[in-house]
Amino acid sequence: MTATDPCPELLRYLRGAREAVLWKLDGLSEYDVRRPVTPTGTNLLGLVKHLVAVESDYLGTVFGRPFGEPVPWADPDAEPNTDMWATPDESREYIVGLYRRVWAHGDATVAELGADAVGRVPWWPQDRAEVTVRLVLVHLIAETDRHAGHADILRELIDGAAGLAAGGDNLPAVDRAWWEGYRDRLERAAREAGGADGPPLR
Repeated sequence: MTATDPCPELLRYLRGAREAVLWKLDGLSEYDVRRPVTPTGTNLLGLVKHLVAVESDYLGTVFGRPFGEPVPWADPDAEPNTDMWATPDESREYIVGLYRRVWAHGDATVAELGADAVGRVPWWPQDRAEVTVRLVLVHLIAETDRHAGHADILRELIDGAAGLAAGGDNLPAVDRAWWEGYRDRLERAAREAGGADGPPLR
């Protein structure tokens, strides 16, 4: 790799997003990592399972380097949304371990091929189906960070835990009472701006 190779920096951002997603599972029960938190069923372990399929496709299939383990939920004929939730016999350890092995495979693809290697995304429109490793890394950063944001919100709704990363939460150093007052202030501002009737304030 040369000094102008963008891959190390792109991989640094992708690795940070990967770790952020997994960190949101730490300390939660099997039920809480799996339970649907939104009306569309979004759940923490399902996000990880989905990202297994995403990375195995984009840094595997797209560049003719298929991941060496079965990922049946990535099959085009799989049941809709089967990649977005874990069945009772799919353990957390299995899904997280598979995700980490997919990372290693993807990182090896980048190292072997380099930024300008060309692949093809068959599920994209024909006029933009030809891609480079560099473009795929940008796409994966965007996708993984989007799901890390989903995980942030799910975790806060589950047990109130919030923050950017295990090494630093990037939140003000304040107590719970401050957050309650802050939230009430935002609620009052929203009511004043929108003239809407919401639930009674605490």
